[in-house]
Amino acid sequence: MASPSSATEVVTIDVHAAKELTNSGYRYLDVRTVEEFKKGHADVENILNIPYLFTTPEGSVCLQQGRSSRRGGVRSLAAASVLVNAGFKDVKDMGGGYEAWVETGLTVTKPKEEEK
Repeated sequence: MASPSSATEVVTIDVHAAKELTNSGYRYLDVRTVEEFKKGHADVENILNIPYLFTTPEGSVCLQQGRSSRRGGVRSLAAASVLVNAGFKDVKDMGGGYEAWVETGLTVTKPKEEEK
């Protein structure tokens, strides 16, 4: 088990670099909750939604980002750190998370509104 001081540092990139990487074959791992993912996600071909969970004595708990918080990407950085420390290579964290993707104007996939 690696101590935090010996952990490899995660490389953080901006949303445009992330988009370029997905265009070149990288997988986009979205670690938000299933509910958040279904409301909208990055419009990229190779996307996978795996919510990032913490295990507590009470069971698995999903790390939730507060609605009032503008600190997008907190979960992705934590998940990227876990992957790097587990030996995965070439892991990148997208700074700002999905919020930054949306704010930058990159395309998103959202559910179609149901007709009433």
